[in-house]
Amino acid sequence: MNLYDETSFECSKVITEKYSTSFSSGIKAFDERLRYPVYAIYGFVRYADEIVDTFHDQDKATLIAEFKQDTYRAIAQKISLNPVLHAFQYTVNQYGIEQELIEAFLRSMEMDLDKKAYDEANYKTYIYGSAEVIGLMCLRVFCENDDALYQSLLPAAKSLGSAFQKINFLRDVKSDFEERGRTYFPGVDFENFTQQNKRDIEKDIQTELDKAYKGIKQLPRGARLGVYIAYKYYQQLFKKIISTPANTVLQQRIRVSDAHKRALYCKALLKRKLRII
Repeated sequence: MNLYDETSFECSKVITEKYSTSFSSGIKAFDERLRYPVYAIYGFVRYADEIVDTFHDQDKATLIAEFKQDTYRAIAQKISLNPVLHAFQYTVNQYGIEQELIEAFLRSMEMDLDKKAYDEANYKTYIYGSAEVIGLMCLRVFCENDDALYQSLLPAAKSLGSAFQKINFLRDVKSDFEERGRTYFPGVDFENFTQQNKRDIEKDIQTELDKAYKGIKQLPRGARLGVYIAYKYYQQLFKKIISTPANTVLQQRIRVSDAHKRALYCKALLKRKLRII
């Protein structure tokens, strides 16, 4: 059984490395005992997101419904022949990740099946389920069953997940709008996306990043560096988006080069050695 468990976690690790160099680098900076659980969470959310974003020639509603059913069965039975779900259920059961967080995430994925524009209420619901709860799942791992610590860091974890998601929305606005017909930001007309629209969104994101940073500094030492690295990657991406005109954001996907990511990683390691973080 140990071999199957390890193989399942390795599958989630491969998924993470294939889909996100940023998160992969951050996870490698965690203490070793925390890496597999975070890979498991990422593998789970990545595959659910893949269903709604990629499998256009399939019955997405049926696929996500089956994925949801299989997820709850795996958690209840503490085993799955799907290695991604097996690694995820292992993590859920080991760290006491609440079912409410999983339900909220899957509800947001279902919203992507038919929602094309979001009002304020649906926007908040979507952000919570698609991003904030992922931060909370990871926080359960980082706190290692210390509920008092979890509750104290919960607001910062939600802010970080929300900020990351909103930065993703700005980065991917071209593909979301042109390819999928989605507009996440309520009240924003992307046919007439103005510099002021962009500044308003950026102000909201900056407020959340500031809240999140205070929480990062209070994370357990085994998790702090990895989360800080992911934060710095997104902060740099955000800086590039800020310096890019609104009409350009609509035309191309903004990214941070691999060389710049490596530099940020090295700077973070130095700050860790100097005990700045």
